[in-house]
Amino acid sequence: MPKKFIQRFLPDPSKLQKGWSLRIFGRLSQNTNLWHLNRRSASGAFAVGLFVAFLPLPAHMLIAASLAILLRVNLPLSVALVWITNPITITPIMYAAYRVGSALLQHPPQPFHFEWSFEWLHTGFATVLPPILVGSVFFGTVAAVVGYITVRTLWRQAVRTAWQKRSESRAERARNK
Repeated sequence: MPKKFIQRFLPDPSKLQKGWSLRIFGRLSQNTNLWHLNRRSASGAFAVGLFVAFLPLPAHMLIAASLAILLRVNLPLSVALVWITNPITITPIMYAAYRVGSALLQHPPQPFHFEWSFEWLHTGFATVLPPILVGSVFFGTVAAVVGYITVRTLWRQAVRTAWQKRSESRAERARNK
């Protein structure tokens, strides 16, 4: 069942609730529905976590936690999923976002030469930022929709399979009596 599979990877809610990182949210993070795992909360958490993971903003975990509380989806799962973008994966993801954003904005990709100067921050970063933002939002939206649909479909299939096995075992026991 997906619930048991996902729960193996999630940290203990009581330990997380006592941590300093959730004190920002106060009583909002104490809502038990944020820690419950069902088809709705898991699929919503996947959508939130995957969308936020692709945004080129700092504080991914804080943003994901805020959205999870606002949308009342599983908090630990949405926060954990933002780690898809990590120090190893961020460069290829942002490069792909830049290329896709350039294509969507119909701008030819510009050669990238980074310099530590205020002039580069003012001019160079300003030309690179719009395609990165557009590409990141595009990737985040696609990943969120695909993640949401995939989790809901897999969860529903697992429930159907479990019900079918129960029905077959009941029928088998009835025949053996």
